[in-house]
Amino acid sequence: PLVLDLTSRRDDDDHVVALFKQGNFWGAISKTNHAVLRYREPIYKTVRELAMSYFHEYFLQNGGAKTLRSYAVADLSRFDKRGWMTAKEDVWYVPEHLFDITHTEILTRSQIARLRRADPIEIQAGDILEWRPGH
Repeated sequence: PLVLDLTSRRDDDDHVVALFKQGNFWGAISKTNHAVLRYREPIYKTVRELAMSYFHEYFLQNGGAKTLRSYAVADLSRFDKRGWMTAKEDVWYVPEHLFDITHTEILTRSQIARLRRADPIEIQAGDILEWRPGH
């Protein structure tokens, strides 16, 4: 079980997606409330390409700042002997491992300084949720 850990600025949420490969191409499956951070077709030659496919949709709803900063791939089979997939108790060792592994930065400081904010229409599209709070 391979996962892609996408990390953001401190004022946004990180995101983890399950990776899969079809032939020589990478895809991803994700469970999220937001419409645009979900499934990725297996069309990406590298995991970096796949990670970058999330970049433009990864922004703050308040102000539109782009927040995706790094990614890492983790093989969770290292936890199979601990029964992580079916454990009834918390498996905090999984997110702790994701926090500890080396991540690849995707932007330089100068690139970050020049990032365009999401347009109002992009922010509006980002408001599309599958489940509204309280429903």
